[in-house]
Amino acid sequence: MNWKVRFVDYPAQFRAMEKEIMETIRTVLSQGDLMLRQQLRDFEANLAAFVGTRYAVGTSNCTDALHLSLRAAGIGPGDEVITVSHTFVATVAAIHHAGAVPILIDIGEDHNMNVDLIKRAITPRTKAILPVHLNGRLCNMSAVMTVAEEQGLLVIEDSAQALGASINGKRGGAFGLAGCFSFYPAKMLGSFGDAGAMTTNSKEMAEKVMSLRDHGRSAPGEVSGWSFNCRLDNLQAALLDLKLKRLPAWITHRRELAALYHRKLSGLKQIYLPPHPTKNGPYFDVFQNYELEAENRDRLVARLKEKGIETMITWGGKGVHQFKSLGLDHFNLPRTERLFQGVLMLPLTTEMANEQIGYVADTIRDFYGA
Repeated sequence: MNWKVRFVDYPAQFRAMEKEIMETIRTVLSQGDLMLRQQLRDFEANLAAFVGTRYAVGTSNCTDALHLSLRAAGIGPGDEVITVSHTFVATVAAIHHAGAVPILIDIGEDHNMNVDLIKRAITPRTKAILPVHLNGRLCNMSAVMTVAEEQGLLVIEDSAQALGASINGKRGGAFGLAGCFSFYPAKMLGSFGDAGAMTTNSKEMAEKVMSLRDHGRSAPGEVSGWSFNCRLDNLQAALLDLKLKRLPAWITHRRELAALYHRKLSGLKQIYLPPHPTKNGPYFDVFQNYELEAENRDRLVARLKEKGIETMITWGGKGVHQFKSLGLDHFNLPRTERLFQGVLMLPLTTEMANEQIGYVADTIRDFYGA
């Protein structure tokens, strides 16, 4: 289909950076620096500085970053980890593959974890809280950390969608024992394949994850135990390091586009918008996605498609607990289930122009007869 507004426009970003991208690829390949070399170390140092932590460890993807972080934190069979169902299945899969038990709680009106429900989900087997920062907005980390400290629990942040987002100036991935990031191509900081990272202020955690990502090798000629192959390759690291320099400007642009959506769609009673990108206040949202709730969602999606606008229904329209094959359908999550009856993500990318936002918003207003 000849889309007028793509949900993600990969070729557009490549065209905007083609010369720099190709020069970076040529440098890495001509030097033969392919695995665990200087480009990776440079990216890890720059990522840690951006997030505001002492360490960052590159991994093959965010799923592996979560899985290895849980294992490095000592979480395993018999332990319970509190998280949400409104997330990509990978979040909960990481808990499962660490041998632990996921305990799912409901979300709040900002589509993130309802922190008021954490305490009632705690049992003697609870070991950690895994908040998921969705759509570029952080969970209420002050409340999460307070509960964790009171109850002696670990916190590992799923920051896959929130690189650069902050509360009171502190960025996601810097609150808990570890923060885990995705650099999947559709992310603001996207690789040309799969890539991820873990951030931490703990030297012990960083060293454990470095070992776990590389077959358990902890020193030349030493293997500390059975492990995995979850390394971030140098080529992807070098390209991510190149893009990281542009990330602050990209975030500014995304917030401007989100504000434009908000101005044009405010007042429509048939849709529920995400929080406005305020300049003042504790939350600084980066709008990895523009996720809303809409009446007659499926008909709206069809109309937008007719007009050449590509959209996405989050996670295919189901929370993790709604996939019966995973055995989690015993959780009662009414706000999450209501969300999936109308959830919809509109296109919002770094390459979009104001005119495209206007076209999408006008099409929505026309659909609802506004």
